[in-house]
Amino acid sequence: MLRAISRKMLVVLALVALVILPTFAQEDIVVIEAGDPVVLGLAAVISGEGLAPIGEDIVRGAELATLSRPVVTVGDVEFAVEFDVQDDLCSSEGGQAIGNYFAAQPSIVGVVGPTCSSACNAAATIFDQAGFTSISASCTNPLLAQDFESFARTAPSDAAQGADAAIFIFDYLGYTKIATIHDGSSYGEGLVDVLTEAFTALGGEVVAADAVTVGDTDFRSTLDTIASAEPELIFFGGFPAEAARLAEQRADAGLSEVDFMGADGIKTTEFIDLAGAVAEGVYVSSPAPVSSDAVTVFLALYEETYGFAPTGPYNTNAADAVNMFLDGIEAVGTINADGNLEISRAALREFILNYGAEEPVEGITGLISCNGDGECVAPLTSFSQVVDGAFVTLEDVNTMDMEE
Repeated sequence: MLRAISRKMLVVLALVALVILPTFAQEDIVVIEAGDPVVLGLAAVISGEGLAPIGEDIVRGAELATLSRPVVTVGDVEFAVEFDVQDDLCSSEGGQAIGNYFAAQPSIVGVVGPTCSSACNAAATIFDQAGFTSISASCTNPLLAQDFESFARTAPSDAAQGADAAIFIFDYLGYTKIATIHDGSSYGEGLVDVLTEAFTALGGEVVAADAVTVGDTDFRSTLDTIASAEPELIFFGGFPAEAARLAEQRADAGLSEVDFMGADGIKTTEFIDLAGAVAEGVYVSSPAPVSSDAVTVFLALYEETYGFAPTGPYNTNAADAVNMFLDGIEAVGTINADGNLEISRAALREFILNYGAEEPVEGITGLISCNGDGECVAPLTSFSQVVDGAFVTLEDVNTMDMEE
């Protein structure tokens, strides 16, 4: 079940939380009275052009986890599981707002999300202070796991994806001159930084580097500048709306024959819908999808439940994040003399950060084994290209071979 409040109320509560946060920061034990649900915060971007389909997909993945596992059992007592869903806006401001909001709720056990690295960075600063734990299905900036004690993720870090993308461009496509653009977000800039370092180390040259502003729609001047540097490929770190317009407008700058590439942030049906015909031929890197019976069953349940295919790539990662929390609650939770469930946030954090460390746990996305710093899945990158209006995996590209 979902619990949500209006955006206006979220802002009000976030402001209140700035005043009362130090009180909640000292509360380690969450008490769930018998008969009440266990509530997990769920931070996802559920508004914004090109972004909402990604966050809504994460929400559906979390929902499906509780459809299969609607209760947690501690001792012999069952507690229903609910979500408090909030819009993280895929921004630092949104991350700060939801961070303050959740930290001010004494009944919130932990938080699944946020969606974007900018929001994760802002929220984790607050969650560290408040003693909360968050598990993101999609925040991939490499520094997050290093910088914050409260942060874990079920998606691979861009430290691997950016380096693999550089190898793909240099070795597989054979390009030595590229231009990079990012959207100013922690995700986009961090990914481009990794790719740039790896590409130059291979002997390639980044002949132009620029940034755009999220929400802008005219990128012709940026592309005109890039055109003068004569790149063989443009790599974009960002999300669908800006990617679609860059891909479209590159023809106006005489770059129609120059390949365009993005990463998992644009691997959505929304990008193809927005870009239309110019999406054809676009390359994308992303965490390698898992092919297993568990994934097949999950995706079938997704389509049966919602009536359409996933709108983003992180639904299974979200389900794994939820199951990690539910495993943690059952492992560290206790029933007190009054029959109420008590959960230590500190014990839950310790459990999550070391989840599967001794023996990897089989999740929907594959084996999960956290390293104590929030990195919980092994990195492996897949590459796709838009062909006939759909992302088609390039089966002849294997990052295991690339690393060798």
